[in-house]
Amino acid sequence: MFKHQFKYTLKTLFKSKSLIFWTYAFPIILGTFFYLAFSNIENSEKLDVIDIAVVETNEYNEDLVYVETFNRLSDDDNEDKMFNIKYVNEDKAKELLNKGKITGYFILKDKPSIYVKENGINETIFKSVVEEINNTKNMINTLSEEKIKGELIKGNQNIDYEKLYNEIISKINNYKSNIQNVSNDNLSYTMIEFYTLIAMACLNGAILSIIAINNVLPNMTGIGKRVGVSPVNKFKLILSSTLASYIVELLGLIILFIYTIFVLKVDYGSNLPLIILLALIGSFAGITLGILVATIFKLNDNAKTGILISFTMLGCFFSGMMGITMKYIIDKNIPIINKLNPANMITDGFYSLYYYDTLDRFYFNVISLLIFSGLMIIISFISLRGQKYDSI
Repeated sequence: MFKHQFKYTLKTLFKSKSLIFWTYAFPIILGTFFYLAFSNIENSEKLDVIDIAVVETNEYNEDLVYVETFNRLSDDDNEDKMFNIKYVNEDKAKELLNKGKITGYFILKDKPSIYVKENGINETIFKSVVEEINNTKNMINTLSEEKIKGELIKGNQNIDYEKLYNEIISKINNYKSNIQNVSNDNLSYTMIEFYTLIAMACLNGAILSIIAINNVLPNMTGIGKRVGVSPVNKFKLILSSTLASYIVELLGLIILFIYTIFVLKVDYGSNLPLIILLALIGSFAGITLGILVATIFKLNDNAKTGILISFTMLGCFFSGMMGITMKYIIDKNIPIINKLNPANMITDGFYSLYYYDTLDRFYFNVISLLIFSGLMIIISFISLRGQKYDSI
């Protein structure tokens, strides 16, 4: 009976044109629109190398921290190159700034100073880099003073200043600015939209399980009436229908990944296996969500599908599909919503792969999805057990 119901459910699902559209066609169409709409935005958001000037003074030439760091950030061989630097005198720097040839210029006399003509992204980055260099310099000076003080406390009057100097130089040479041009790697509008697209595709699998479960419910279809009065094992019927729905959903995900990778050229990076793992678990969560909707709502197929699509789109909206700002607003002001939102669990798991050095948050979202799926199954089972019919 299990095998027969499994085959029957597969045939039923594949024959439904509306299901094929929502499961296979709609994610591809939406993904194509995302690609066309956001790919140019992503390229425009990539940080350009900034033109600046550095005024050559005695103080600057003697300050190894500033010299080494600016050299590194303007090195053509450095993949994180941030600046094109012109080394000039102060009058020439003012002239270049007034003509708009540079974003700003840096001068070190009694204290480090920067001069800009207007406020903007490049000016802010320039200021932040100088502040970071200055903080690093202060940290190195503090460490040097503490080391000298420690040697004096020990009674060592013959401090090896040359060795101390070499250690400081080593710290400088090993120093790498924390400000890097990662705009194209981490700040990707296209990737954000594709994460939420995958989440939506996973949750759309709930539509499949709604139809599959409705076919075995006595109050929904003629087949369900016959199943209700038959001596067959109801648990096996539900299980076979769920498994068939999951397989149809996975086929849709495979098509979506193939299309985005080979046609749209979406680069999921080295984390693709983990992305697929999260998508598999997210799809299962979507299937169990559909089972819940099918069992607790005493409505027809169209009404249940409408409820589900509304829930899915709202969840994707809260997780950042229509703008990452919304996810931030929800996380900051009403965090409980996204903690219970399966779409956010999926997208947040994707984000964690790119923004965190560890997989702790990724696995937290994986576990959260498994718990969500378990709760959906338990509630659905309790609902099915409690259903009685005076007349079918």
